[in-house]
Amino acid sequence: MNILIADDEPYMLKILNAYFEKEGFTTYQAHDGEEALHIFYNHKIDLAVLDWMMPKVNGIEVCTEIKKQSKTKVLLLTAKGEAEDELIALQSGADEYMSKPFDPRILIVRSKKMLQMDSLIYIGDLKVDMTGHKIFRNEKDVQATNKEFHLMRYFIENRGVIISRKALLDQVWGFDYFGEERTVDTHIRRLRAKIGDHVIKTHRGMGYSLDETHE
Repeated sequence: MNILIADDEPYMLKILNAYFEKEGFTTYQAHDGEEALHIFYNHKIDLAVLDWMMPKVNGIEVCTEIKKQSKTKVLLLTAKGEAEDELIALQSGADEYMSKPFDPRILIVRSKKMLQMDSLIYIGDLKVDMTGHKIFRNEKDVQATNKEFHLMRYFIENRGVIISRKALLDQVWGFDYFGEERTVDTHIRRLRAKIGDHVIKTHRGMGYSLDETHE
């Protein structure tokens, strides 16, 4: 799982990074809101831990933008402790809110719970373990490759949306990938062979989508 930690206090970044890495997470660090958004746009982020009072772009604005673009979980940190502040944070789309100072161990526990809320997704005879990065068909591991799993996860996170090859390349392969768009077709063909042809639907000239009629 990929964690974005954004805080303008270097000590806080160091502490949180150490705790998350100890738990086996991949971490990305940002010192302000602008840098946090840049990381979010260029990497697949599962959870964003954002300080409210950051320079350039504050945590509330970053949270709002993240929620507009994705289903990434967001945990807001703030020195503000009033009920009204918590209300503002939650109304911005934040999934969780913690006031400073806090025990990093509690933050880790809450983060894990947030990430496990939707860890198992069922689609027909498929079970997708979002945390374990595995896909099962009739309870048997289909042995999906890393790219195949991330393709499947992106389709799940964008149910009901037709996704272009370009968008899939950007989100699964990364914005710095300059290969052929046809590589998407190749990977989807291989993924279909493992999970069934009906799960991912082709929209000629437009892209692909998750076929929800088989859920």
